[in-house]
Amino acid sequence: MDASERLVAVAREARERAVAPYSGFSVGAAIETADGLIVTGCNIENASYGLTLCAERVAIFKALSDGHRAFVRIAVVADTDAPTTPCGACRQVLWEFGPDMEVVIGNLTVMTARHRLADLLPHPFSGRLLNR
Repeated sequence: MDASERLVAVAREARERAVAPYSGFSVGAAIETADGLIVTGCNIENASYGLTLCAERVAIFKALSDGHRAFVRIAVVADTDAPTTPCGACRQVLWEFGPDMEVVIGNLTVMTARHRLADLLPHPFSGRLLNR
């Protein structure tokens, strides 16, 4: 099992902790820091849907809050046949901290896709655009 497959396996476990009472669509994520630490996340829904957080953002925010700033790859797992890539908001947040990150997608049994974040978000908004 290579590093990406191990990360998908950890994301599958994280998916089991999802809080998705409204959609029933559970997602797990596992992000690998530059120093090899794996931090997990799961989607957490809220009755006020706009306050829901995706698994990818939970994982990266947990890692950031613990002081990690560089990331190698993230795995995302959902119970779908087709690859379920991060939403636009997650892509933007991930870009801020890992523009060269690998995005590995899996379902409950196999890895379904691999992408570079730059391929999923080819024209990101970034700090270079801000008037500083």
